[in-house]
Amino acid sequence: MSENIEKIECLIIGSGPAGYTAAIYASRADLKPVMYTGLQMGGQLTTTTEVDNFPGYPNGTDGTMMMEDLKKQAERFGTEVRFGMVTKVELSDKVGGVHKVTVDGSKEIEAESVIISTGASAKYLGLENEQRLIGGGVSACATCDGFFYKGQDVIVVGGGDTAAEEATYLAKLCRKVTMLVRRDEMRASKAMQHRVMNTENLEVLFNSELDDVLGDNVVDGVRVVNNSTGEKHEIPVTGVFIAIGHKPNTDLFKGVIDMDDTGYIITEGKSTKTNVPGVFAAGDVQDKEYRQAVTAAGTGCMAALDAERYLASLN
Repeated sequence: MSENIEKIECLIIGSGPAGYTAAIYASRADLKPVMYTGLQMGGQLTTTTEVDNFPGYPNGTDGTMMMEDLKKQAERFGTEVRFGMVTKVELSDKVGGVHKVTVDGSKEIEAESVIISTGASAKYLGLENEQRLIGGGVSACATCDGFFYKGQDVIVVGGGDTAAEEATYLAKLCRKVTMLVRRDEMRASKAMQHRVMNTENLEVLFNSELDDVLGDNVVDGVRVVNNSTGEKHEIPVTGVFIAIGHKPNTDLFKGVIDMDDTGYIITEGKSTKTNVPGVFAAGDVQDKEYRQAVTAAGTGCMAALDAERYLASLN
């Protein structure tokens, strides 16, 4: 190990609503937190143009601007925000043990406590125009963006419970919702399938996949391919909701921190404590149920309080 190892009381990995809220609370508790933002500073919310459901913004706000506001607030109380990527961790399994972290492959840090808020990434199909039009009609969150499509026609891609929930939610707002299910049946639970089939303005196209997203600056339609016949046809829509799941950004911690079978970090009871003493998890990295900015912020607060109490218990 290098002699130039930096020693930190509280290290925060990740910079979405959970990370920044943890930073606000940790810095106010005089834990002198240092945050490494990851490559996507601000997290998933920076891919959302309008945020209307976060408390305190009566006229809504822009996702990137909101994250910048949270960053400034954390810095005002003393958080040191650094752009960088944690590339390796060696976590101690002892109470009071030192957690060794490597940033960008070379910088070495020893932290007394670690808050993991690396979030999750929505799974996309990988189509060029799908990626290009994220924020311009392509979304991975109906709860976040459905309001903007009131009275319009939209597409939901996916056949599981998440897709069924998103489609039935959107059906309350939109004129028509079309679900694209690539197989000849849905993977969703029977209860969710019944709800989908009993929703009047919701149509399911089986054996169907999204072939392309159409539109210059915003979505104005999709091209759909029938898997059985190979036939393609276009459907005019203004919104495309990709609902094929999320992947928690936890690869770095595999084999070290307890996770469920899909990679979400398991936390103790109602706390943010992981199975490793002094390591806490907040936000979408440990929440596959709600995945909202406000719930992530709440767990960020909890993680900072848990870290503060842990560090106090060592003295």
